[in-house]
Amino acid sequence: MTAFAPGTPLRVLIAPQAFKGSCDAVAVAAAIARGLRRMWPDVVCDELPLADGGEGTVHALVAATNGTIQRSRVHDPLGREIEAEWGILGDRRTAVVEMAAASGLPLLRDDERDPRVASTRGTGELILAAATTNGIGRVLVGIGGSATNDGGTGMARTVGFRFVDREGQDLPEGGAALARLQRIEGQTDARLLRVSVEVASDVRNPLVGPEGASAVFGPQKGATPDVVRELDAALTRYADVLARFLGRDIRDVPGAGAAGGLGAGLMAFADAKMRSGADVVMTATRFAERARSADLVITGEGRVDAQSAYGKVTGAVIAKAKELGRPSALIAGGVAEGHGALFEAGLGALEIASDGPSSVQDAMRRADTLIASAAERLARSIALGRQTAVGATARGRG
Repeated sequence: MTAFAPGTPLRVLIAPQAFKGSCDAVAVAAAIARGLRRMWPDVVCDELPLADGGEGTVHALVAATNGTIQRSRVHDPLGREIEAEWGILGDRRTAVVEMAAASGLPLLRDDERDPRVASTRGTGELILAAATTNGIGRVLVGIGGSATNDGGTGMARTVGFRFVDREGQDLPEGGAALARLQRIEGQTDARLLRVSVEVASDVRNPLVGPEGASAVFGPQKGATPDVVRELDAALTRYADVLARFLGRDIRDVPGAGAAGGLGAGLMAFADAKMRSGADVVMTATRFAERARSADLVITGEGRVDAQSAYGKVTGAVIAKAKELGRPSALIAGGVAEGHGALFEAGLGALEIASDGPSSVQDAMRRADTLIASAAERLARSIALGRQTAVGATARGRG
């Protein structure tokens, strides 16, 4: 870890993700700040909670930009009316929508999970609510945590499109019905055309095939092997009809298979641009500008592994800090094979949020306390480095 100039308060940018299942990113940032202040009462903390486009993105971006939370009545994956949150960022012209809030797995009991019938209708309703809010010119859509496999057709229905069979009848909601798709009718709601839509996702999978939406993500949504094959065949039919409707084939565009094919649906029916979740979030929160004002950047993640360094928010924070000449540290709930790639990317120090042997459940229950204690230990290590630097300077003068 780089030693800092002794005798001056540190300026620390705290930019963590959620510790999933225990603390959201806002709580993680606050816990790290508390731990640092135990060692450095005068430390200047800039708390910047981050997310990757999945669950927690709305709260992280609203908190980081001093925005506001909004609420709208929408439909859940099975068509039940619920109240879902979305946000307006601090610039007052950017809205952020999280598909998990309307079409996500957490909205269903385990015995309700069925991607054959689950719909993205509620996500479309959230997008339209955001797009029709006065002053909004840009809508960011985070598409992690979906319960659906409908290719975004539920969303598309809310913004002006019909999906019909050979008899001209509207298909039921859900992915399985797309096996009977004959044609697509309609055009995008003019109200949606007034805004630009950007999709925050780090999923690069195509729509169909062995790496597609059904095969890779279907099982976690309740799909058996037979259902996976059924859904992949239905999405293949959808991709064929969609290619005729659009005049181009988007089934293999990276990210088309994200969120059960919602990526493809947003590209096709909302003219959405697919962007890295990390890039979208870090741009929206002015990460680079805030990092330049810091002496140290601390990030956090519940579990780090080989993937953390490549395209994920944690790796992006570390890489950007290195680019800006700022040292970085990481507080993690746990580590797995391959996490050493983060050090190759520029990470200076790693502190594990653990105080000894305990169950995963116990650690998650005490996550807030453990994260704060890990931050205090990290601060003590840095303080030792500063003292060592002072001693080395004194010896050199002697």
